[in-house]
Amino acid sequence: MKSVVILCAMLALSECLVRVPLFKMKTIRETMQEKGLWEEFRKKYPSNPMAKFSSVPGTEPMTNNADLSYFGVISIGTPPQSFKVVFDTGSANLWVPSIYCNSAACGNHQTFDPTKSTTFVNEGTSLSIQYGTGSMTGFLGSDTVEVGGIQVPNQVFGLSQTEAQFMYYMQADGILGLAYASEAVDGVLPVFNNMVQQSLVPNSYFSVYLSRNSESGSEVVFGGYDPSHYNGQLNWIPVSSQAYWQISMDSITINGNVVACNGGCQAIVDTGTALIVGPDSDISNINNIVGATSSNNGEVSKGVELQFFSISDIKQLSLLCHIFIHNGIGTGLWILGDVFIRENYVVFDLGSNYVGLAPLA
Repeated sequence: MKSVVILCAMLALSECLVRVPLFKMKTIRETMQEKGLWEEFRKKYPSNPMAKFSSVPGTEPMTNNADLSYFGVISIGTPPQSFKVVFDTGSANLWVPSIYCNSAACGNHQTFDPTKSTTFVNEGTSLSIQYGTGSMTGFLGSDTVEVGGIQVPNQVFGLSQTEAQFMYYMQADGILGLAYASEAVDGVLPVFNNMVQQSLVPNSYFSVYLSRNSESGSEVVFGGYDPSHYNGQLNWIPVSSQAYWQISMDSITINGNVVACNGGCQAIVDTGTALIVGPDSDISNINNIVGATSSNNGEVSKGVELQFFSISDIKQLSLLCHIFIHNGIGTGLWILGDVFIRENYVVFDLGSNYVGLAPLA
């Protein structure tokens, strides 16, 4: 669909952008709390948000993320078969359930049937993604993947044959990874990289807007960004490690006082993590200052204003809301998840290796 690039030269920016609407769904936590099963579920399937960032390149350990709440719709095959997926900047593979999966988690989700697609090719390679409480296993195939009206031919993706039990409670069917290609299992070229390589988008960046309150209005834009969603100018911060969308921060403050990341630290902007995750010592310090107490699984809920200063020292980025902070299990990284992104517009520039940030309008 190279016509997308040509048309962009003729249309206004708002008409040219390739938008994929994101819908807010009920989280695993909310589903389990309604059923009175949350405490039992939490103990059985503990969350470790740092797990997927502690792997060696080419492997993809993941964890139960009970608070993910956004999905978009894509299609795979000819004729197209539709799936709800999490657009995850913290992983690099696309995978969906298949008809060959007998796990309970596949029984209540859409499954891909390769026999019904005239463009499907079996790549003959097995796939395994490890989770904190199980795994997803399957095989690789290639087919036409449609995202926001863009058809990406010959996209390699995973078809699950077994899935971890906790995935039964997810509303999304699968995951579309948007991290760097170095993190893809089996050397698969991620979907956005494929879009750029085939000149299917006008620019080599994509952007994410998460509406603060509404169940609709959120979106991923491929090949551009929408200035109507943010105030002022984008602050461009270099990617410090080209694996995930990792950036350097100078400090984190409350009321002008440094409370974490003293002397600088690293942070990953991750649409596939719902919360803000930080190192043990920093989270404990914030808890003491704001008067919050941790639950026995390291989670903290408290209304507070955190100010994140980028290493480029352009300006501070504030987060003012009822935040939910998760203990980082002793790592030195911060993860800036959906709670952060609901306050700050984010542009992920694959071509120049920058992250653009600006406060939401």
